[in-house]
Amino acid sequence: MGTGKGFGKTILIGDQFVLWEIPAVLSAIPFETICKVEKLKSGSSWILEDNRIEVPGYKKAKEEDSIASFNRMVEVMGLDLDKNPIKITVAGDLLAGSGVGASAAICVSFARACNEEFNLGLDILGINHVAWEGEFGYHGLPSGVDNTVSTYGGVIQYRIKDGVKQFDRINITEPVEVVLGNSGVTANTAALKGFLEEQEKNDPALFNSRLDTIRTQVKNLGTALSNGNLKETGRIMSNNHKILIDMGISHERLIYLCDLANSLGAYGSKVTGGGRGGYMLALTPGKELQDKVASAFEAEGVPTIRTTIGGKPTDNTKKQILT
Repeated sequence: MGTGKGFGKTILIGDQFVLWEIPAVLSAIPFETICKVEKLKSGSSWILEDNRIEVPGYKKAKEEDSIASFNRMVEVMGLDLDKNPIKITVAGDLLAGSGVGASAAICVSFARACNEEFNLGLDILGINHVAWEGEFGYHGLPSGVDNTVSTYGGVIQYRIKDGVKQFDRINITEPVEVVLGNSGVTANTAALKGFLEEQEKNDPALFNSRLDTIRTQVKNLGTALSNGNLKETGRIMSNNHKILIDMGISHERLIYLCDLANSLGAYGSKVTGGGRGGYMLALTPGKELQDKVASAFEAEGVPTIRTTIGGKPTDNTKKQILT
């Protein structure tokens, strides 16, 4: 039996625009999906036992995406499942829901489990590539941000330049407390690119002006975060969320949660991930502030995650060109 793990993630800024060559700053969070792969003595192909905790309806909504994802990864890894059928079991403490990298985590964990069970000899770069291929099932054309931070961990700045994907580490001295609040809305991430392309087509000058602003925000946020200036980091997050609201990437429920968190003292809040549903992220340094914001969410019945950004990376890679 082979086993593998993949981190969840949260996006501080930039995720929606990576395919427009805007960098993104994102962090793994210390919650994982764990996958086990075991060969069966009879049958063909694969069967799945999904024991992940979920936002109600998430797994059903993503069922067809999941099938396409597993089939693509099986093909990419060259597995002959007619001769070696497998059972896939997924579990772990990462909630299955939009906005926390649930699909990337399952792809990374499956790639690692197959690598171990079938002795494929994949290095970490190969694992990341297989997981990126698996993300096609969920996202259409995936940017690569989610699977990369799920594979490598830590905090990274990810970018695509002239078709080349790469990341640089952002070092944080100590993990920083954050709160993730779920809107209860399962978003269709695959539709986001077309939604933004329509805006670009209808008003290219406005669209490009917004991208220029976001590009500057990403640069400034990365600098502030690496310098430990959390007040400035939060301010930039909130300002970025205003642009996302104007572009229709947020959601009324996410806006409400961000406003609530900020009113309680959060340094900044914004939608995280593709948006239009899923999670929001509040920067809440210190356990006291984190508990204050999270407790207010929970009192309203909001599915809430208390977690941190800036955890230990999986390896010592400082900069990586990705395939």
